[in-house]
Amino acid sequence: MSRILLFTGDGKGKTTAALGMVLRAVGHNMRVCVIQFIKDDQKKTGEEEVLSQLPRVELVKMGRGFVPDKEHKDFSAHQEKAHGALMIAAERIRQKSCDLLVLDEINTACSCHLLKAEEVATLIGEIHESLILVLTGRDAPDIFVNLADTVTIMKCGKHGFARGIAAEKGVEY
Repeated sequence: MSRILLFTGDGKGKTTAALGMVLRAVGHNMRVCVIQFIKDDQKKTGEEEVLSQLPRVELVKMGRGFVPDKEHKDFSAHQEKAHGALMIAAERIRQKSCDLLVLDEINTACSCHLLKAEEVATLIGEIHESLILVLTGRDAPDIFVNLADTVTIMKCGKHGFARGIAAEKGVEY
């Protein structure tokens, strides 16, 4: 039976929760694919370093970093990358090449207008019977909430950014 899990909200920990599921899946000899829709494909992260060492795990980084306004000259390049990532996700689903598929920051890609939620929802409808699908990112579209079996909303009680603490290695990346 397929499962759809959604991690959303303004709190920290959405990707971290998904990566915990990756570790659990690897421990059960499952095939895993993590596709990152927003994170900069040129910036090395701690999770990238570890995931590259795990068996049966594929990491696809397709983002360009923080998404500019739709009017910005670079917006279309961000859109292109997101569409490319969605095509890879579709390929993995259709080929049944993984047991756990994490679409990291897919919610954000939709809320920033890089992708249409309806297009993603159509793809979600194609998942095979044994796939575990994880969707992460802020501002999850209602259609994803309705499709998900499990929805976790991360709530920010307090964050160091508000006090001027910059993103830190091992904490935010």
